[in-house]
Amino acid sequence: MRARLLRLSNDLRESYWFVPTVMAIGALLLALAMVYIDSHAGSAWMDDLAWLYAARPDGARSLLSSIGGSMIGVAGTTFSVTIAAVVYASGQYGPRLLSNFMSDRGNQVTLGTFIATFVYSLVVLRTIRSAGESGAGAAAFVPQLALLVALILVLCSIAVLIFFIHHVPMRIHINNVIERIGDRLIGEIDARFPVFVGTPLDERADDPRIPAAFRAETDRADHDRRAPVRSQDTGYIQLIDESTLMAAARDHDLVIRLHYQPGDFIHKGSLLLEAWPAKRCDETAANALREAFAVGSRRTALQDLRFLIDELVEIAARALSPGVNDPFTANSCLDWLSAAMADLARRDLPSRLRADGDDRLRVIAHPVTFEGFIARAFGALAQYASADMIAAKHFLGALGDVALHCDDPGRIACLARQTREFRALSDTALDGACRNTVLIRADDLLRALAEPDYRRRLRDGNAWLGGTA
Repeated sequence: MRARLLRLSNDLRESYWFVPTVMAIGALLLALAMVYIDSHAGSAWMDDLAWLYAARPDGARSLLSSIGGSMIGVAGTTFSVTIAAVVYASGQYGPRLLSNFMSDRGNQVTLGTFIATFVYSLVVLRTIRSAGESGAGAAAFVPQLALLVALILVLCSIAVLIFFIHHVPMRIHINNVIERIGDRLIGEIDARFPVFVGTPLDERADDPRIPAAFRAETDRADHDRRAPVRSQDTGYIQLIDESTLMAAARDHDLVIRLHYQPGDFIHKGSLLLEAWPAKRCDETAANALREAFAVGSRRTALQDLRFLIDELVEIAARALSPGVNDPFTANSCLDWLSAAMADLARRDLPSRLRADGDDRLRVIAHPVTFEGFIARAFGALAQYASADMIAAKHFLGALGDVALHCDDPGRIACLARQTREFRALSDTALDGACRNTVLIRADDLLRALAEPDYRRRLRDGNAWLGGTA
């Protein structure tokens, strides 16, 4: 249940209806409150203010009608402009970026402001009465304070409209789009992979904490001790609630092994996980384990770092396509990918073995590796960048920048392997002077990474890495 609530919260953040609805309800309550105050306090207080004067029923109706009509017209125009900008951005940068624009709080508040002002004006307009309108001898009623608040809302709406005119083109500017994705990627890495104190526990293939049923070499009898828990939904795993998963495993005294991770597609009948021992995994336990998974129609960035990396790769790949041919946009994506991978290179990644509060193994998750992230970021983009000299040089510079933040020899070897693969691609995709330039830089980077003092070598070669002294 908690996983579904978290998914619902994310869906609400990425909707155009939730914030305007809340603001419209707030405007309705504000209108009722102002009218109530006016009906009890009257308008005598305005006589003490020389710059204010009490409005008459006909003038108040005309004012509120003008406000309401103009606000609903501006709201419609604003919505049209927003949809046009969203369609342009999703077509230009990729459909997976649509959720980034849908979740933009500025657009949601702008639309909500105009709708709220319209609702407020309509409700207050309904309460205005002329003399004798409600019966013989009935006094006129004009909510003077409510009218003053309506004028304030109009001024706020004008300010929001000015903000909106500036906000939309800035929002769809490609550098700002890339920055928001890169910032979120780095923020998610910082939240998910804190720097550990001390040395992480080494995981061995024959780790005694791992049940025999989940080891690489297992016989048929051990295999039969695993209980399969299958999916009842079809779609992308958007969220795995670790606390619910751990609680269910602890309550039923189980060790579970996950078969999927956030971002993977599953269908009804897919093997979500396996539990050991099978005799303790009854239908109640299986349902409790399924509650930890939130499945939807699309991938999200809730727990899926790969999705954010894929967004940057998609923008860069589109920019390097023959129809666009914009290597400098690809370079911006490479800059943010290198910043994220450099941040990741300084961190110890968590073990796939997850224990409960009593240090008892409960969950065997998918291994999270530096090599996997490098392959997802640079490996996926190599085939596109290798065919363009400008992007290829920047690609090698980005790998060198990541290497400056690596301490682990295995990670340096991973970057060297990625450089060699990229060099081979460029050797085939380029020719002439462009090919020679890229190969020389690739060889320089490989020589630097092969040295024990590779950091000094890279810093001394800062000019070819793309920096300035």
